[in-house]
Order: sequence, then structure tokens, then C-alpha cells
Amino acid sequence: MEFEALRSTLHRWYQQHKRSLPWRENVEPYAIWLSEIILQQTRVAQGLPYYERFLDRFPKIEQLADAPQEEVLKLWEGLGYYSRARNMQAAAQMVRDEFQGEFPSNYEDIKSLKGVGDYTAAAIASFAFDLPHAVLDGNVFRVLSRLTADETPINTGQGKKRFQRYADQFLDPEKPALHNQALMEFGALQCVPRNPNCLDCPLKSACLAYKLDKVEDLPQKKRKVYDKQRYLNYFHLLQEDKVLVEKREAGIWHGLYQFPLIETEGPVSWPELLEHLDEVHQQELINLKARKISLARHKLSHQSLHINVWYLNLSEPFTNAIFPESERRLEKELANLAFPRPLRKYLDENQLTLPLD
Repeated sequence: MEFEALRSTLHRWYQQHKRSLPWRENVEPYAIWLSEIILQQTRVAQGLPYYERFLDRFPKIEQLADAPQEEVLKLWEGLGYYSRARNMQAAAQMVRDEFQGEFPSNYEDIKSLKGVGDYTAAAIASFAFDLPHAVLDGNVFRVLSRLTADETPINTGQGKKRFQRYADQFLDPEKPALHNQALMEFGALQCVPRNPNCLDCPLKSACLAYKLDKVEDLPQKKRKVYDKQRYLNYFHLLQEDKVLVEKREAGIWHGLYQFPLIETEGPVSWPELLEHLDEVHQQELINLKARKISLARHKLSHQSLHINVWYLNLSEPFTNAIFPESERRLEKELANLAFPRPLRKYLDENQLTLPLD
């Protein structure tokens, strides 16, 4: 395909239709990097307030590097994929310690930062430094697969290599930042996943998928059937104004707070759940009536979480003996701790409505 002939048409479309976004105005590499990390797995409308809050709280990358991790995770609360936040702070610390506080200005050094892959490095290199590196995100995959009518699955190694070659061929080496922004925006606004407006598309004369009536079939993905079912049972133990919480040391929500947890192989009743405790602690809780609150199924990329919160308002003081990794916190402190999204939603919806006894 003769991509070069399409560049000027694409660029004109972009100048007429581009959205006003703050990271297009603030082209400091720190701001560009921050926006790219936040927008991974996140829609623009959802990510925008997080971008603004982070820049307001940490206007310089050294401030992000020096911040307590709990504060960073709290600011991130609700975005999910919390490894992004942990990697982001680790990358900020790399900039502070290995690059003397100056954000690296070449592709390889940018890619060396924690949590920065090929796409993010290319985006930062082109947007912040106008270097000729072609970006390849979901929007770009879609546009290129339709223009070329290439049915190679985009989520395979072969597909990524093929479409990277297309992106490299299409790239305008004289205006890489403009070109990459234009191509991504075209996928986001014009060449959308479902029911794109092909009749008014400025690239339709060159689009092979349009000619072959394959627009809705592209891009292709190799189907992956993997959905692990996990059953999480949280103990919300309240006594007067204190509650037990623990900080996760590993897993998908590493570094976040949660209630004491027992994971089971399937759904369980209250007596069945207590069988997972030792005999002494079973007896402490067996005669207590817990209120079971089932949360909506939480779907992650490769697993589904079935979450129940077992709420007990205790009249007798409790110790940490049942859950030795937990700590007692004032209930009012929970608002300032970073919880996984399902538990934060549970707290927001139920704190004021749970019964006193």
C-alpha cells in the first residue's frame, strides 16, 4: 500500500477534528509520560481527572519519586491495574537516580524505564521529542488492518511485527508527533470499532477493507479462552469504631488495603467458610451471625472474581489473633486508605447503611 499518499489527507483531517486534550498542550516529557501510563487500559474521559490530580499533587517528577507509595496508590484508586501506579513511581525514581532528574530524551533510555514498553516509548519519544518512532496502539492496529485488509491476528507475535512494519512505512519522518497523534485520533473518532462512518471517511478510496466489505471483520484477534474463577471472602469485622484491615504484599492488588481474606475454591456458606479457620477461632465466630454482602462479579483480563463481604458488628473487643497479618484501624481512617475498586465501591455504598447490630 502507498501510505505516503495518505499522510497529508490524514493530517488535514486531524487538524479539523482533533480533541482538545491537556497532554497535547503540555508537551513536557513528564506530562506526556504520565498521560500515557494513565491511559493504558483506560478511556480518556476516565483518565483525564486522574492526570489532572497527579500533576496538581506532583508537578515535578522528583515529587512523585519521593512520595509515599500509599499516597500514590490512593490517588490511583479506582483506575485498576495497580501495577501501573507502582511501576510509574519506580520509573520516576529511576529518572531521579539514574538520569539526574532529567527525563531521558532517546527511545532506548525511555524504554528502559519501569513499565514502559514499545508503544509507550514510541509515544513519548515522538510526542515529547518529535523523534521518528511509529506508535502502535489499539486504534492504530484497527486503522492499519482495515486499510490493508490484513487478517493477521493483531494479538500474535507475527501480527505485531507485520503491523509495526505498516506503521513504520506510514510514519511521516518529518512530522512524527503530528502523524502519530493524527493516526491515533483517527482510530478513536473516525475508524471506530463498531459502525464506523465509512461513507464520510477521507481514506475510504484507499481502504481495502471498505472495498472488500470487511470493515466490521477487522482487526482479527486470536481467541484466547482463559477465565479463571476465583472466590474471595472478606471479613469486615467492626467493633465500636475499629475495624481489621491488612495490606496486600503480593498479587493483583499489591500494596492496597483490604479486609482479612479467605479465598475458597467455590461459593461457601458461613459455617463452611469458618471451617477454613482453626478450631479455636471457629468457636469464636461460629455462633455469631454474619451479614453476607455479595458484590458484582469483578472481571479482569484473565480471571473473574466472585466477592463476598461477611460483615460482623461485634459487641466484644476482638484481637488480631484470627488474622495475624491484619491491623486495627479506626473506621474513619478507611476513607484515606487505598482499597481495590470493588471494596472501595462496597465501602462507599454500605458504610452509612450497615446495621448497628
